[in-house]
Amino acid sequence: MYLRRGRSPKTSYNTKTIEIEKPPLLSKMAIYAMIALSMLATAGYWGWGWYDDNTIVEVTISSPIEAMTASYKVRKKDIHEQRITTVDGVHIRLSNQERLTVEPLVKQ
Repeated sequence: MYLRRGRSPKTSYNTKTIEIEKPPLLSKMAIYAMIALSMLATAGYWGWGWYDDNTIVEVTISSPIEAMTASYKVRKKDIHEQRITTVDGVHIRLSNQERLTVEPLVKQ
């Protein structure tokens, strides 16, 4: 009998069950509320950025060399360092001497 089965290690099985404490309902609700608040704040931030970028402003370009000024309606997102793009789709390149004045659009 010993030869057939071989030596079996003595193992004892512990039948104790480990009880896992469930987190209280209040802490789960607090976690979900924080996640929802975070997502709402992120959506608000993105929405405000989109709204602000698409705001139309009046840009006045004044050139001291030619002693002239010109005004254009431009979205805020289309104002760059050396160029602007008007609402009508006109691309305007700026020189280093020209000055830009950005003002909110006056509705009449």
